[in-house]
Amino acid sequence: MKINGTEFDEKESASPDLLSPMERRAFLKLGLAVTGVFAGGAILSLTSAVQNAFASGGHAKKYPYKPHYSMLVYQNRCIDCELCLEACVKTNHVPKYGYRTAILEREAPKSTGTKREFIPVLCNHCNRPPCVRGCPTKATWKDEKTGIVMMTYHKCIGCKTCIAACPYNARYYNDERTSVDKCDFCFDTRLSKGFKTTACAEACPANARVFGDLSNPSSEVYRMVHQIEKTVWVIRPESGAVPNVFYTRG
Repeated sequence: MKINGTEFDEKESASPDLLSPMERRAFLKLGLAVTGVFAGGAILSLTSAVQNAFASGGHAKKYPYKPHYSMLVYQNRCIDCELCLEACVKTNHVPKYGYRTAILEREAPKSTGTKREFIPVLCNHCNRPPCVRGCPTKATWKDEKTGIVMMTYHKCIGCKTCIAACPYNARYYNDERTSVDKCDFCFDTRLSKGFKTTACAEACPANARVFGDLSNPSSEVYRMVHQIEKTVWVIRPESGAVPNVFYTRG
C-alpha cells in the first residue's frame, strides 16, 4: 500500500496495533489518524487528526458555543504585506508598542521552493485557556455564547499572570488602559455591531485568514478542519489549551 509516495506493507498495516512508529508518523504528516480497520481488516480506517484531537476536548461532536468563532489560516498564502496588521491597529486602536496579531517569519524548507515563509499569529481563543485559569481577578474570561476569550479592563490589576500563562505570546500590557490587552476577534469593534468577519481577515488580499463558525458545517472553517485531504494543524497542541485557530496550506 502506497501513501503519499511511501510504501507500506499491507500485512503489517492490517491492524492499528501493528503499525510501526514510522508508519504512524507518515499518516500524521498527512493529517490522518488511525482509528480502526474496515471489514476484513485489510484497509486502514483514517480520520482527520485535527478532528480527533479536537474530539478529545469534547468539542468535535457537540460544540459548546453558538456561533463557535474560529479562524483558519492558509499559512502559505501570507505574503507579509502587513495589511492585516494595519487594519487591526486602526480598527482596535492598538498603540505603537502593542499588538493583537503579528506575522512571524522563518526560513522555508527547501521543498517549498521559497526562501522565506510567513506565519500569522494571534490569540487562539482556546477552549481550555490557561490565561483564564491564571487570572486572579477574572479580568480575562471566556464568553459562554461565542467562546471568545475576552478582557474586562477595569478588573485587570496588571499582575501579568495571564501573559505568562499564554502559550501563544498573544497578550501585551496597554499603558493607556492600564490593563492587559489582546485580540477579541474584533468583537467590540465589529462583531457586536453586525460585521461578519474580523478586520484582519477582511483586509487580507490573499485570503490567508478565514474567519468563521466552527459549529456550522457549511462554513469554510468547519469544512477544512474536518476534511482529511490536507494537513491541518494547531500551534503548540502539547499545551492542552485546545486552540480555535487552525493552520493549513492551500
